[in-house]
Amino acid sequence: MLHASGIPCGRFTSPHLIDRWDCITVNEKVVDESFFRKIERQVKSKNEQEGIEASEFELLTATAFEIFAQEKIKIGVVEVGLGGRLDATNTVKDPLVTVITKIGKDHEVLLGSTLSEIAYQKAGILKSDAPAVVDSTNHKDVLKVIADVSKEVRSGIVKYIEEINGQPQSGIWAVQSRTAYQRHQQMNISLAYEAVMLALNQTQLSIDPEQCVAAIQHTSWPGRLQMLNIRPLTGRFQPILLDGAHNAQSAVVLGSYVDEKLRESGKPVTWVVAISKGKDLREILPALLKPGDILAAVEFGPVDQMPWVHPMPAEEILDTARTMVLLDRSWAAPGSLDDALRSSVETSAERPMVIAGSLYLVSDVLRLLRNTHSM
Repeated sequence: MLHASGIPCGRFTSPHLIDRWDCITVNEKVVDESFFRKIERQVKSKNEQEGIEASEFELLTATAFEIFAQEKIKIGVVEVGLGGRLDATNTVKDPLVTVITKIGKDHEVLLGSTLSEIAYQKAGILKSDAPAVVDSTNHKDVLKVIADVSKEVRSGIVKYIEEINGQPQSGIWAVQSRTAYQRHQQMNISLAYEAVMLALNQTQLSIDPEQCVAAIQHTSWPGRLQMLNIRPLTGRFQPILLDGAHNAQSAVVLGSYVDEKLRESGKPVTWVVAISKGKDLREILPALLKPGDILAAVEFGPVDQMPWVHPMPAEEILDTARTMVLLDRSWAAPGSLDDALRSSVETSAERPMVIAGSLYLVSDVLRLLRNTHSM
């Protein structure tokens, strides 16, 4: 929306998708690799000289912020890495606006075992006098924590995006049709639009809602309900669905979408699933798998500059799935993802096929495709 309105802007999200630097964009273009590496070297040099001992994510965050400064952006959109309160991105002290989306159980070892504990960490991004936009469909315990923290830090106005008859309410829907968007997508669009409006109210910048419509309609987010052609990898003619659903909340959203869009007349689905170690399989798998489905349990590869991230053993995913649902066929393929995709396509025939369970798996699939195209 910002870019469509001609406002110089930057975006920092995590994790990266294919290359470490693709998590940083300026005016909707991924930062140039050589420029990224130059700034990263400067940041790491300062870290060593001053004995800061910053973590890998702190170094990446500092690199992104320095790139934004050198590119002279007007507004930056910054996604928290983990939690919020103690996250490296929370060094932004005077944000134009903060946004809290739907909060679910995730990273419990670090953030807490209850929704209230997790919400307390997430609400740490609220700042004095800064307005906030919040998904009102959050659990009541979450909303209470947000209200308490908002009062404690004396934040600016908190705008809750309400739902009426399952439809999120926002000014954007006066000019944009809801038809093409799932319920959670409507909420995310509403949150983004209202956040942009609140942010620009504090600047001399402005935006035309009609320009927002064009931006929304042309937005694509790799690895989120993405229909993908994997024929160059596998020979399969039909597109597959690629989604990074990595926790119970996102798995429920994906499962509902698959049930509505892909399970024609109860047709079984072929799943290729990898999950990060530490995730709750008994929360994620039931939201996806149905009796008669086919499952290939796989593992993603090493994640660049994130050595703490490990895949769940494929055999563990497989064993858990078999105790929960009667599958048509299922196997573990902890080795080559390339081979696992081909065998899944052969087994699937023309059935719907979904690759899901981890953004790191999404990265591996997209990287395989890119490498195939470049050969």
